[in-house]
Amino acid sequence: MPLSSSRDDLTDADRARVQTVTRPATHFSKPETFEAMSGGAGTSIASVNRDSFSQFSANITFAEEETFKLGNALFRKLWVSSPSSTQASDGLGPLYNARACQTCHVRDGRGHPPEGADATSMFLRLARAPKTDAERAAIAAHEVLNFPDPVYGAQLQDRAVPGLPAEGHMKISYTETPVKLAGGETVLLRKPHYTVENLGYGPLDETTTLSPRVTQAMAGLGLVEAIHPADIMANADPDDKDGDGIRGKPALVRDPVSGKLVLGRFGWKAQSATVRQQTADALAGDIGISSPAAKRNYGDCTPAQTACFAMANGVQARLGDTEAPDPVLDLITFYSENLAVPARRKASFPETLAGKKVFYETGCISCHVPKFVTRRDAANTAHAFQLIWPYSDFLLHDMGEGLADGQQVGEASGSEWRTPPLWGIGLTKVVSGYTFFLHDGRARNLTEAILWHGGEAAKARDRFAALEKADRQALITFLESL
Repeated sequence: MPLSSSRDDLTDADRARVQTVTRPATHFSKPETFEAMSGGAGTSIASVNRDSFSQFSANITFAEEETFKLGNALFRKLWVSSPSSTQASDGLGPLYNARACQTCHVRDGRGHPPEGADATSMFLRLARAPKTDAERAAIAAHEVLNFPDPVYGAQLQDRAVPGLPAEGHMKISYTETPVKLAGGETVLLRKPHYTVENLGYGPLDETTTLSPRVTQAMAGLGLVEAIHPADIMANADPDDKDGDGIRGKPALVRDPVSGKLVLGRFGWKAQSATVRQQTADALAGDIGISSPAAKRNYGDCTPAQTACFAMANGVQARLGDTEAPDPVLDLITFYSENLAVPARRKASFPETLAGKKVFYETGCISCHVPKFVTRRDAANTAHAFQLIWPYSDFLLHDMGEGLADGQQVGEASGSEWRTPPLWGIGLTKVVSGYTFFLHDGRARNLTEAILWHGGEAAKARDRFAALEKADRQALITFLESL
């Protein structure tokens, strides 16, 4: 394995401390020490409101607060098409999904399926399986993640600058299936079906698969990046050697700067290793803005879209060779890395502790690992040596055919997904005004989200369904406290 197998940032004394504080809970009569501080010393204790995901980490310096605010301004910046008199803001598209980062990550929260014509926080990834030995070898060597549609590229762009047709629009229909729980309660699970209408450049390739993705909440990203790879790898068991049915698999990706294999930990399929690269890819793919880490001045346009490449781009020679030259990318990255995790609510309440006990007993912590201590040598001292509670192992798991999108992304198969962190999940309604969960927002509440779990999580799902109603509600109460 090309990654360190042990914590090389710790002394022996530190290592013993980390092992002690990260052990799973065994008693549920009171909260664990510092449990309410989900993001360590950086946890936000601001009043709960619609801006709960938009606070800066409490332990950054005064000077860093200015950097954070500058990054926030760029995160909200509306880009315009080229050429424009606002030279520092042009370069949009030419094909795109949104004009600003904030458009998709509204108040830094999670996205939702289209409601009416609003699809700005959800899009379709486009890709096909490898067809030749050479293509399979390229994926195995981590040279590519998959193979995009030959005309429409890696992502369906539903907007375009003036004079250019958009690629098309996502259309969703649902069928509902009843699921009975212990005690007679029935829950209707809605299964989405995706098509594309108003295609602007001819038909999609017949082998192209459609993978819907809602945007994810932004809090705690810098802390996730500061988790030592060895601690994530310690929970990996791709061959299920312990026989528990859980096969957590690391997502190794090729770092575009160093060329080395590193651990992917961001995105629904863990396809990105760093916040900076995730940010650059989003700027290029979602907005069509190039940056030093993704020098694609025409975003996701493909050679088959000749009209796209005939449009102007926003590169200003006096500023650099990309549309968002330094320090734009670095400022947005800093902002994204330092959005604080909100403090827990009601962590010590008896009903919350009862739900935590159920969460453990049903086996949820097999994938939703409660806590980590970040590395001592983190790039930002605000992220260093923090006890954090993300409730994720950041590994890939087979979630069954019910959630499968049929699309391989690097190490991840069509039915494998990265375990999403749960911190902040209980504030989704407060921040966003809705509760849509899972990668495509099909689950309308936490109960539905749990019942969609299959594959490696099927046993935990079935245990949840078999619980008495009071115990199921206790578990939901616990999740809502995160």
